[in-house]
Amino acid sequence: MIAALALLLAVQGAPATSPGAPPQAPVAAPAIQAAAPTPAPDAEALTRVRLSTEAGDILVGVDTKAAPITAGNFLRYVDQHKLDGVGFYRAVKVADGYGLAQFGTRNDSKRTLPPIKHEPTTLTRLSHRDGTLSMAMAKPDTAAGDFFITVGDLSSMDATADTPGFAAFGRVLEGMDVVRRILAAPTSPTLGEGVMKGQMLAPVIKITAARRVD
Repeated sequence: MIAALALLLAVQGAPATSPGAPPQAPVAAPAIQAAAPTPAPDAEALTRVRLSTEAGDILVGVDTKAAPITAGNFLRYVDQHKLDGVGFYRAVKVADGYGLAQFGTRNDSKRTLPPIKHEPTTLTRLSHRDGTLSMAMAKPDTAAGDFFITVGDLSSMDATADTPGFAAFGRVLEGMDVVRRILAAPTSPTLGEGVMKGQMLAPVIKITAARRVD
């Protein structure tokens, strides 16, 4: 069931009113396994960012050492205040205690920066564990301004020798209770297209500010 989550994750690849198509689903890991994830760095080694939302604050730590491309992209959105006023717009509920909450610019041309090169977990050695901050994308090298936070161990979203996976680049340091509330928030039975139908939060939970924390 958890492996199927990758099929459900899609970035908003068109204007904000038109959700994009889902990416191909990573398959089960082949015989050749990727390198084991490195131990999570101490919080002090991470660049901290506070997401102030209508549901409460979420403090995330961004790993600029392990994932410099993806972490740097997120910090550009923060530093240019492009996440102020966007929202958590999607809640993917896979099973009890498992899922993800997705937020970002939804391809708003006034907010979205150019896409970045995919930075797979086979390179960064990060993993999609409980509270991981990662990039939403339709396919490699298309990720731009949409992100998600995992609830539960979703390491099936990591890259393998045959699949690109998604680009993890940080983790929640404080506020997982807020993330879980967002995941449990009401969704519309009619909004969304394809696999995303029924996953769109109604109403969207706004991010009022995203700022670095010294």
